[in-house]
Amino acid sequence: MRNRALARDYLRRARIRLDALDVLFDAASWADVVRESQEVVELALKGLLRSCGVEPPRIHDVSPILLAEKHRLPTGLQCDVDWLADVSRQLRRDRELAFYGAEDLTPTDFYSRTDASAARERARRVVKLVYPQVG
Repeated sequence: MRNRALARDYLRRARIRLDALDVLFDAASWADVVRESQEVVELALKGLLRSCGVEPPRIHDVSPILLAEKHRLPTGLQCDVDWLADVSRQLRRDRELAFYGAEDLTPTDFYSRTDASAARERARRVVKLVYPQVG
């Protein structure tokens, strides 16, 4: 079943969060930029899947579903599916670490401006690729 309104809502919320990334970036909150970038990507990709009739699972990394359902995605995104899946997988790895840290790792000390910049740019590109397909 395709709930186009829900898919569009996911993309609308992802786009709004892109603005939040800039606020976090300007505050030099690198770990938070990484964490929020993951959420932007997750919302955008789940919106894409939903718009194609694929019920996204309630997990943070949808890369296996993107790859398995590649044939159901818009033809305009076919050449980008591997990259989209890779971004989903990469940012998922950092999700909890950027938020909670670990006994031997403080997120504020671990993540750098370079990490935040790369995560933010990936989130922007994901939304830029996906939005025309869903929005």
